[in-house]
Amino acid sequence: MVTISAEPATGEISRRRLRRHRPTSRGSRIAYVYILPFFVVFAAFSVYPWLDTAWVSLHDVRLSTYHQQTWIGLDNYKNLLTNHFFWHAFFNTLTIGIISAVPQLCVALWIAHLLNHRLRGRTFFRVAILLPYATSLAAATVIFLELFNPRTGIIDWALHLVHLPRVDWQGSKWPSQVAIASIVMWRWTGYNALIYLAGLQAVDRELYAAAAVDGAGKWAQFRHVTLPGLRPTIIFTIVVSTIGSAQLFGEPLLYHNGMPDGGTSGQYQTLGLLMYQQGWTNDRLGLASATAWTMFVIILLAVVVNLLIARRRERRAR
Repeated sequence: MVTISAEPATGEISRRRLRRHRPTSRGSRIAYVYILPFFVVFAAFSVYPWLDTAWVSLHDVRLSTYHQQTWIGLDNYKNLLTNHFFWHAFFNTLTIGIISAVPQLCVALWIAHLLNHRLRGRTFFRVAILLPYATSLAAATVIFLELFNPRTGIIDWALHLVHLPRVDWQGSKWPSQVAIASIVMWRWTGYNALIYLAGLQAVDRELYAAAAVDGAGKWAQFRHVTLPGLRPTIIFTIVVSTIGSAQLFGEPLLYHNGMPDGGTSGQYQTLGLLMYQQGWTNDRLGLASATAWTMFVIILLAVVVNLLIARRRERRAR
């Protein structure tokens, strides 16, 4: 006698479960409707300007006569790379970026290390370090202009108290770059400190206890536990700081009273200022677009180099 099972086959059960968990066609359409506005805005304000800038960079375009475009190929890039103003702005961007990013990230890591301990009022301090980030860039630049004023500024007054010579914080190259870097540091140190703090709180506390049992001191724990645990966070902040340094624009522009020439002799003119000057002051929109794409390539190369160095160090650590 053959017994016939009433249970469905395994394939039938799988198909039923798939139909049960598969979203309905109406739900799928609603999901696409919800995400559609993001892609529309992204295409209109990111993809289209990106492609249009690439097209304009291959033409001789004047801002006053935008619709009269003359095809010149890569001549804008050739003129840009053979122009000493471009390389002058490039090295200014590089030096200001190093002066502002390296101390900024080190100080941010130190502040995050302090806030990670049990301190009285640590919630207040965690909120307070974000106040510079929330402050208007124009207001912050005006305050630092007063601080670095060669006649009435507090910085020169403090130098005079210790019998040091006064410094021209706007007319000289390195002092002016240090002044601009200090604005960047003041605004972004607290932001990076909170990112480091979040990374520190994700490090397993048992690792510190094990290191203490092995006789490791505070510095050894910081080197062998904290830094390896923060390696992905440090890489992220380095990449973001590199991108921000390459796009530096507002601080030097406002520091020179809204003039895009970057000082009396261009001592702190950055690539962002050069692009603005070519497009809006010199009426060379095609050359400004070529500068923008060159900046994009420079940022991309810098990010790739940072990631390669980080991966190589991670392999050595293993």
